[in-house]
Amino acid sequence: MGWILIIGGLLAFGFIVDWFYKSKGIDHLDPSENEKHVSESERVYIGSHLHNIRNDHTNGPL
Repeated sequence: MGWILIIGGLLAFGFIVDWFYKSKGIDHLDPSENEKHVSESERVYIGSHLHNIRNDHTNGPL
């Protein structure tokens, strides 16, 4: 029963965020514009994380 409330809460939160963005007039987000505002440390962290995920996938589950 509790998991139904959690899922309902997450869906409600998503609808509220979507409504907020639409009410502000934000119809699309430009990934190339967002990329300009990422710090170098964040780029290194994400690159390292993606590399580790690739290694985990290549080596199998064990």
